[in-house]
Amino acid sequence: MIKVTAKTLQDLEFPTVCQQVSRYTITGPGKDKALEIVPFSSYQKTIFGLRQTNEYVSSYQQESRIPNHGFDAIDQEIKLLGIEETRLEASGFRKIGSISETSNTLIKFLKKFEELYPCLHETASAVEYTPEIIERINSIIDRFGEVKDDASPLLHETRRKIGHVKGQINSSFGSALTHYNNLGYLDDIRETVVDNIRVLAVTAMHRRKVKGGILGNSKTGSIVYIQPEATYNYTRELNNLEYEEKEEIKKILKELTNFIRPYRSLLIDYQDFLSDIDVVAAKAKYGMEMDAVMPKISKDRELELIDAFHPLLLLNNRKKNEKTFPQTIELNKERRIIVISGPNAGGKSITLKTIGLLQIMVQSGLLIPVHEYSRICFFDKILTDIGDNQSIENHLSTYSYRLKNMNYFLKKVDDKTLFLIDEFGTGSDPELGGALAETFLEVFYEKEAFGILTTHYANLKMLANELPHVINANMLFDARTLEPLYKLHMGEAGSSFTFEVAQKNGIPYSLINRSKKKVERGKIRFDKSIADLQKERSKLSKTTTSLKTKEQQTESEKKKLEETNARIQQKLENFQELYDSNQRLIYLGNKINEISEKYFQNKRKKELIAEFLKIVEVENSKRKKVTAKEKKVEKIKEKKVMQEAEKKVEEIRKKKKEKQEKEIKEEVAKPRPVLKVGDRVRMQDGKAVGSIDSIEKGTAKVNYGIFTTSVSVDQLELVQRKK
Repeated sequence: MIKVTAKTLQDLEFPTVCQQVSRYTITGPGKDKALEIVPFSSYQKTIFGLRQTNEYVSSYQQESRIPNHGFDAIDQEIKLLGIEETRLEASGFRKIGSISETSNTLIKFLKKFEELYPCLHETASAVEYTPEIIERINSIIDRFGEVKDDASPLLHETRRKIGHVKGQINSSFGSALTHYNNLGYLDDIRETVVDNIRVLAVTAMHRRKVKGGILGNSKTGSIVYIQPEATYNYTRELNNLEYEEKEEIKKILKELTNFIRPYRSLLIDYQDFLSDIDVVAAKAKYGMEMDAVMPKISKDRELELIDAFHPLLLLNNRKKNEKTFPQTIELNKERRIIVISGPNAGGKSITLKTIGLLQIMVQSGLLIPVHEYSRICFFDKILTDIGDNQSIENHLSTYSYRLKNMNYFLKKVDDKTLFLIDEFGTGSDPELGGALAETFLEVFYEKEAFGILTTHYANLKMLANELPHVINANMLFDARTLEPLYKLHMGEAGSSFTFEVAQKNGIPYSLINRSKKKVERGKIRFDKSIADLQKERSKLSKTTTSLKTKEQQTESEKKKLEETNARIQQKLENFQELYDSNQRLIYLGNKINEISEKYFQNKRKKELIAEFLKIVEVENSKRKKVTAKEKKVEKIKEKKVMQEAEKKVEEIRKKKKEKQEKEIKEEVAKPRPVLKVGDRVRMQDGKAVGSIDSIEKGTAKVNYGIFTTSVSVDQLELVQRKK
């Protein structure tokens, strides 16, 4: 059972990662779930979660992309379905229909492409596929969320009557308007609307002559607003029909609610399924933003992170266009604990947090920004002690709090634990605190736990050298500039560069010298030795890098020379073959010329034929006899070679044509420069260059020196602007 405390997640800033993942969700429930991501409780669930995320990432390289999973939350609808005799509104049914359709589409898709997305299919297969909900809702509710006319015969008839009565209202009002207007009873505005009812604007003096109901009057009292009697009667009939319509809609929606109610648990499954897919999709998008990968999961106890980046630092630095330094670190059975030392601000804490955060992310099903050859195993417990943990609530000092934390570590630590401790042993007297920290480290070592800790204590560095499965490491520091290199080097303890850093920050040399005298000579000599070793290491590292670069350049030059030599050798062989062939033809030509000359002198045919046959037999003796079958094979080979050659030529022509078309398109896409008098120009297909004397109505007069011609501006291209 994997357990990670909330304190560990907080120490490693995992909630910030969750917050960043949640930005990629597209649904409310998905966002809530993303903010609550925690490590999976078992090895199997972790592997399954990682594969799900990896499958979603791979879908972006597939033609068969995973369909949309977006939906509107139906929490309120699910709540109402759980209460008897309740009725959902039409808009709620539209949301239920949408979530059912989205779920069914995803289930069907993942079943079809099970081979591509096995883990996502496994999740989808646990949810029931049913089209009944969608079909029933679509038969009653239209796409705008309104009840359809044909949802029931009574509703259809009622709405038909409503339409008819509305027509009568408009007709009767129009008749009254025309009639009373002709009689001169209406004001200039003729009509208006009061409380959403069309009324006649009757002058006050004629109000008794117009039959109907008075609905108001103007502020001055000069106009009285009257609804005609016929229209009033039809309006009353309309109100009755609209009431009947509402009652029928309520009845239809209640029946539909009762139909959907048995599917309540399925709707909960649909919402959970889609929100889970939303979280997987968000994890995938977050991983893609960091170029993250799924490392190889090892069942052995080993952790090898190659070129590992701190996710939060990487994304933050990208926004600022700043460089992020990756770290490479390895833990295994032979090297279980790493003691990192070196100066402050050198990157020790970031390295520690990087390892812890990446481990938490992997165990939560997130991809991580490391090299693809990285290997990682799972830990049942991840314990952290990072930062200033002064407890104000419990009135504990930093050291008291850390001791309390160490007591918890001592109880929980075992061979399946990863512990991460920053500034191990600090907070008390250096001698006494260092001795206690040394004892704690020995206990962790005896329990075969894996861990990384940072420290400045010399005794811990020496203990790391003495214990076989503990190794020293340091953050490299440029001794000349006293700038951190943010690179972890395994195998050596690091100097704190205490006095050197103080000198760089402007502390007078005399005070530094006095401080040195106050410290034991042995300790200074030990720290100086470490610093000297680091300087040598830095020099060696630079030399090695330089030599490697030169070696790569030499290897590259060697390959180029070998390729050039091979091409020259091939050309020489081809020339030699051509030379030999030409020499043989020249020799044959000379021979035939000799016997022709002889025949010209003596006219002896027999001698001529004998000489010619002799030449032919000598040449044939050099030829190799081939059977008809071999000839056929040779011809087929030649034909294949010719076809391949033609194919290559065709490909070259095609590429050349595409390139030309692309250039033409780019040329067309370029904005044409506005030509002005004095500019040097030429015809688009010509070479002669002239200057523009004048431009009128899209035609330019171009002076070529010995003659002048009128040309359309569209046919000219700019060579040089007027100086």
